[in-house]
Amino acid sequence: QVQLVQSGGGLVQSGGSLRLSCVASGFTFSSYSMSWYRRAPGKGRDLVAVISSDGGSTNYADSVKGRFTISRDNAKNTMYLQMNSLKPEDTAVYYCMARNLVLRYEYWGQGTQVTVSS
Repeated sequence: QVQLVQSGGGLVQSGGSLRLSCVASGFTFSSYSMSWYRRAPGKGRDLVAVISSDGGSTNYADSVKGRFTISRDNAKNTMYLQMNSLKPEDTAVYYCMARNLVLRYEYWGQGTQVTVSS
């Protein structure tokens, strides 16, 4: 059974930090690129950051560059998003996603709420 289980969201003041985790099971984690997306209230789902299957390549949305860091530990089947210098506009539900372009498989986590107060 494929699962992506997220944790680490919550309420934080502007300027604070949070770390999100996404634990994978049921598939070969190291064969999948991993991403974080977010959906702010009343908006569509936006890509936040992506990391390659071996962790050697990362990309970020302009809005989070220099503040967020995506990482993964393939030995633990876990991906992380370290969020620093949080702003109220970072308030959203955050989702992790696993993708294998060759197999055309895509899996999503359950989502976790991040709320940044001003």
